[in-house]
Amino acid sequence: MAIKGSYRTKHKEELQKYLESTKGSHFSASDIYDHFKAIGHPMGKTTVYRQLEDLVSSGEVKKFIIDENTSACYEYAGSLCSHSDCIHMKCEKCNKLFHLECSDVLELEKHILAHHNFRINRTRTVLYGLCSDCDGEKA
Repeated sequence: MAIKGSYRTKHKEELQKYLESTKGSHFSASDIYDHFKAIGHPMGKTTVYRQLEDLVSSGEVKKFIIDENTSACYEYAGSLCSHSDCIHMKCEKCNKLFHLECSDVLELEKHILAHHNFRINRTRTVLYGLCSDCDGEKA
């Protein structure tokens, strides 16, 4: 039994190091699985999902479900967002996910609540469009 416990601890430590190196980035469970396979330290998909869910439960990793057609997206909690939930923007061409922290958006949220009696769920709010790299018409 001790071997099994240390095996999980080793995976957790490897995963923690990887996640710390991804600050500010979003990733899927498949990205993690592919990373460890590519570096010659394969980690089972079940282990990846289990470890991620443990880290989500502890608050070390944030989990975002963008829509029913996209895999869950994760982010190391020490990243860009200064609050626990933020609105995201998703590029429809490259699928990259961006944080949207903007005072104008906060004002829009306040307006919607005050004038339309509707509170926005930031963890489920995603704006779709094209990022500057994919948009042929640069601003």
